[in-house]
Amino acid sequence: MNSSDLLRFLRARSSVREYSGEPFDLEDIDYILACASTAPSAGNREAWDVVVVTDDDVRLELAAAALEQVHIREAPAVFVVCANYVRSMSHYGERGILYALEDATIACTYMMLAAHARNLHSCWTGAFEESEVRDLLGLPQHIRPVALLAVGRGRPPLEPMERMPIEEHLHRETW
Repeated sequence: MNSSDLLRFLRARSSVREYSGEPFDLEDIDYILACASTAPSAGNREAWDVVVVTDDDVRLELAAAALEQVHIREAPAVFVVCANYVRSMSHYGERGILYALEDATIACTYMMLAAHARNLHSCWTGAFEESEVRDLLGLPQHIRPVALLAVGRGRPPLEPMERMPIEEHLHRETW
């Protein structure tokens, strides 16, 4: 893949909120997780964990915890990406909280791109009641859910989303 191919690949990915509900292969889940395991992390601590939810009833409860966002219920799989504070804080102390959050978000990004590479669609969801997700999945105290990543075969938008010009983000040398 050359740089033009990469940019085209990235521009072709979009967040999808409508899913057919059609299941996909366990090999797709394994591939997505294998790609996530290559994500860079602070000190190579890999301070992230994921709960893969495919059960209809649990996805229904996750959707309720996610402010009734329908795509969480409709997607055949939801990857609940979590920061593992202990794994990072044991090495970095208090700063490890930030590093664990960064590790989890990078791993989630790799999962999104891996899904796209498998011709699947995804939607990163950050709006959810953290305590409800924690209770539903039995997460330990040192684990913080960071994102719900819905994955499946969906209906992408007809038009690509308009993006801000890079100049809106860019500052050279100083602000």
